[in-house]
Amino acid sequence: MVNANFLQLTREQLEARLLALHKSSLELVQITALDTLLQRIAALACEQAEARYAAVGVVGPGGDLEAFIPVGMSEEEVARMPAPPRGLGLLGVLMHSQESIRIAHISKDPRSVGFPKNHPSMESFLGVPIRHGGRHIGQIYLTDKIGAPEFTESDQLMIEMLAAYAAVAIINARIYRELVQRDRILTRRNENLALLNELSSTLATSTDIEQILDKALTQVLDYLQLEIGEVYLRPENSRQLKRVMHRGHIVNALWAKDKYNLGEGVIGKVAKTNQARLISMNNPDGSDLHPDVFNGEFHQVACLPITGRQGVVGVLCLASCHPRPLDELEMQFLATIGSWVGTAIESVRLNLQGRRLAVLEERERIGMDLHDGIIQSIYAVGLTLEHARLLVKSDTGGMVQRIEQAISDLNHTIRDIRTYILDLRPRQLYNESLMEGIRRLVQEFRANTLLSVNLQGSEEDMATIPDTQALALFHICQEALANIAKHARARTIAVTLWKATDRYLMEVADDGQGFDVEKMRLTIGHGLANMQTRARNVGGDVDFSSEPGAGTTILAWVPASDEN
Repeated sequence: MVNANFLQLTREQLEARLLALHKSSLELVQITALDTLLQRIAALACEQAEARYAAVGVVGPGGDLEAFIPVGMSEEEVARMPAPPRGLGLLGVLMHSQESIRIAHISKDPRSVGFPKNHPSMESFLGVPIRHGGRHIGQIYLTDKIGAPEFTESDQLMIEMLAAYAAVAIINARIYRELVQRDRILTRRNENLALLNELSSTLATSTDIEQILDKALTQVLDYLQLEIGEVYLRPENSRQLKRVMHRGHIVNALWAKDKYNLGEGVIGKVAKTNQARLISMNNPDGSDLHPDVFNGEFHQVACLPITGRQGVVGVLCLASCHPRPLDELEMQFLATIGSWVGTAIESVRLNLQGRRLAVLEERERIGMDLHDGIIQSIYAVGLTLEHARLLVKSDTGGMVQRIEQAISDLNHTIRDIRTYILDLRPRQLYNESLMEGIRRLVQEFRANTLLSVNLQGSEEDMATIPDTQALALFHICQEALANIAKHARARTIAVTLWKATDRYLMEVADDGQGFDVEKMRLTIGHGLANMQTRARNVGGDVDFSSEPGAGTTILAWVPASDEN
């Protein structure tokens, strides 16, 4: 039922105000910027209620004023006030009320706490809550009715209708703002992922630490539009961090020292605590910054740990001249890059350690082989010649026999050296099929050992073997031939390859002296162990069959598929 005060308006006045309110509601729902929307709601409230001053406040998730937009006061009047309203007095009462508040004299109301310094004097007041779905989201404030001592009930009803429209518009604006923010975040995350994907290609394929750091630092500076970047690395088994890279031309260094101990300065503390630091030039807690940094136009310096699986391996430093600070999403992105770079550095170091270990093991093996085989053979030849020298005057025939024996032993030693060189040659397939590669091995073996080798196998059957399986069988065959040359004392060897339903097989058999398989398992050498490892790495296996004096048969198989 329409209130009697509302009916005091003429039909024409009522129709005009309702039409204006309807048009306004259509306008409000089209405004997506929240500040612009609140400004328009306040202006419409002034027009509808004929008020001198109006304001719209929006309540945040915590119940405090999130935004407060006034109209009616000049910019100079607003600037002279020490602070915006905090929601005290009548404003605070309205923030927790479900009903409108309409009073004639603000100063006489016991709930009023007065106005802040330099605030214009105001008398009449009309406050209407903005509610949506039973939830308080804001309020409309009106003061000083123009041409009348106070606001009427008709004014209150019109503003309450406006508040209902405003509630829907505010909710729509908030939803739109959230969607825009989510879209912006999603776009940035996609850009971050694209950069990480590009960077991962370099990190995954590079075996050079300097190349990894240069690529990562260059891409980060370009992508985030930063001016300076530096990297401090911690050498293996060291408690010191050393500057290994600097990018940017504004200053030559971000930090006063090029070396820091763990825990020393900002660099050392970041490395020790594994916690990022963001330093503002307004409050530079990094006292060890280079003096040139304070003379520039920098706003902030970010230091992030470069972490691997085994801890911090370095610190990434970035400096920006842009007044906008790095946000949480950017810091998360940089932390991810720091983790990826750290893992890549660790992988390179582990690879280098593996190579060094392999070289040491190979040197040890070569030394043992030379000592146990070739050097002892040469030493035996020397003893034979020494004996021959003693027989020069007493037994010429014996001397000749010793010299011939020495010549024979030297020929055997030369053959052993040629076999040893064969074993040291790179074990690769040079753009060959498996049968072509093994045929080359057999030919080289014949030339270096003068032994008889029979190779059997169908090129067609072996043509479909996957590359990894083919390389494994090639390695096993070369290892087996090398072992035969060094240990078997065989006369003939047979190498046979064939294909079964789900696997490829290779047999290498010789008629040499053989060995005790069970005893050999306790003292297995590099050759037999390498064959087993190579086969099992691709999902296959190797079986050794031998008896002393009865020769040896090595049967190796690999699966027909790459999946194992």
